[in-house]
Amino acid sequence: MHEASDAVSRYSALRKALTGALSGREALIRRIPVGALVAVVVIPLVGCDVGPSSWFQRRASACPRPQAAQGVSGQFNQQQQEIRALRQGGFRGDFFAQLELARRYEGQRAVDKNLEDPVEAATWYAMALANAGGYAPIAAYERRAKGDGKALSRFDDCRAFERQSAYGALDRLLSRMSTEEREKVRNRVIYVLSSQGADGYRVLARIHDAFFGPYGEPSDNLQAVEAYGSQKRAGTPAALDLFRRNDVDAYLYNYLAVQTGDVSAYVMLKDFERSSPQRASYGAFVETKAKRWIPPYEFYPPESPESGVPHSDEADQSGEAREAAQMRLADLPFVHIGEALAYLRVISAPILDEKLLPSSDVQTFQAMLGRPVTGRLSAIEKVRAVQYAAVNGSSKAQLVLAVMYSEGVGVPRDYARAYHWYEEAERQGSAEAKYAMSTFFSLGLQGVADQDRARAVVYQLDGALAGFKPSVWRLQQLLAQVSRPPRPAAERGGRPYIERDYR
Repeated sequence: MHEASDAVSRYSALRKALTGALSGREALIRRIPVGALVAVVVIPLVGCDVGPSSWFQRRASACPRPQAAQGVSGQFNQQQQEIRALRQGGFRGDFFAQLELARRYEGQRAVDKNLEDPVEAATWYAMALANAGGYAPIAAYERRAKGDGKALSRFDDCRAFERQSAYGALDRLLSRMSTEEREKVRNRVIYVLSSQGADGYRVLARIHDAFFGPYGEPSDNLQAVEAYGSQKRAGTPAALDLFRRNDVDAYLYNYLAVQTGDVSAYVMLKDFERSSPQRASYGAFVETKAKRWIPPYEFYPPESPESGVPHSDEADQSGEAREAAQMRLADLPFVHIGEALAYLRVISAPILDEKLLPSSDVQTFQAMLGRPVTGRLSAIEKVRAVQYAAVNGSSKAQLVLAVMYSEGVGVPRDYARAYHWYEEAERQGSAEAKYAMSTFFSLGLQGVADQDRARAVVYQLDGALAGFKPSVWRLQQLLAQVSRPPRPAAERGGRPYIERDYR
C-alpha cells in the first residue's frame, strides 16, 4: 500500500509540473526521455486516453486498488465481508468497486473460483462501463491550434485502460452466453440503475440513445470508438448488442427520471424532445408506457453461491411506499415467516409465534443475510425470509409472496411480481395457485367482472394461508395489470392466453 501511495505521489508531482510547462502531447514526448516515462508514468497508475495506436495506451496498466478490495487472504469470512462491502459500493456507484466485483465473479484468481458467476460478472462490467466515474475527465492537457482554443488531445488516468479492458472482458463473457443469460444481465443492470433514482434513469436513457456511446459515454470517447471496431481492429460486438438503441426507450427512461422530481432530468427531457421532431411525437405513447413500467425483479439466486453471499439487500430500501408496506407486516401471520425459516433450515420446525424464535437462530439468519446480528428480526428480514424461501422452491412461500405483492404487505404493491409468484407457485405444484390460475387469471380481463369466481379464488387462498388472503378488489387490480383480453382459441392453440409486460 505504501508503494502505491509513493507511486501516486510521484505521478501527481510529475503531472503538476508538466501542466504549466507543456502545451501538448508532442511537447511532452519531445522533452521527457523515454526512460523517465517508462519508470514514472507507466507505473500501474496511468492509462492514456489517446487512442489504440498510442505508445502510452499499449503500456498502460490498471489503477491501484484499495487494500481492503485486494483480498490477499482466501478465508471464508473475509471473502464474505469483502464481497458485501464491494457490492454496497457497486450499488452506490463506485467505479472501482464495480470493476473489482466483476473480476471476483469472473473467478480470475484461484481463491475466487467459488464466486464464479458469468452473469453477475457481466452485470458489473456493464455497470462500470456505464459509470461516468470511469470516463469523466480529471485533468486535461490542451494543444491550441492557431489560437482557436480547440482541445485536440487529452490525457486521462488509468481509467481509460480499465474501461478498454472492461469492454473486452464483457464481450468475452456475453459471447459465451445464451439469449436467456444475456437477458438476465440486461435486466440486472436495469434493476441496479433503477434503484439509483433519477441518476440511474438518466444513465439508462443515454445507454438507449444513439447520440451517445454504447454505455452512455460521450460518442467520441475513445474506448467507445474502439468498441465499434474498424477494418484493421476488431471491436466488441457482443458488448455492443446488450442494449439496443431506440428512441422510445431513451425517451421512457428520461421520462421516468423526471417522475422522481429531479429538476435536471426535466431539462434533459426537454432537450431530448427538441433534438428531433420524431422524438417529440412519442410523448403520449411513452407517458402511457411509463405508467405500466416496473423495474425487473430483484435477483435472488436460486441457491446461495458457495461463498454464502446472497445477491440482494444492497439496493436502497427507503421510500414512503416501502416503509408503509413494512408497517403492514402485522397483517402477515408469523406462521408463514416461521415456515419460511424452517424451509431454509434456519430452525428445525415451523413456529406460530415470534416470541418462540430463539435469538441464536435469528442471529444465524442475519449472518446469512450479511445484516447486523441483533438477535431480533427486523421488518426487512422477515420479508427476506419469505423471499428466500420462495426463490429456493417453496411453493407455500411463493404463494405467500404473491399475496404480499398484491396486497402491499411487507413489499410495495406490485401486480406483475404478484402474478409472477402465483405462476411460480403453480409450477411448483401449489393446488391453490393452480386453482387461481385456471379459475380466474386464465380468463383475461373478462374475469374481472366475475365476482363469484374472484371470491372463490380468495376463499381457496384463505384456506391455504391461514387468514392471510387477498381481497377480491386486489385480485381484479392484479389481473388488469398483467393480462389482456384473451384471443380466439384458434389463435392460441386452445390454451389460455395471457400476455404480460413486466417492464
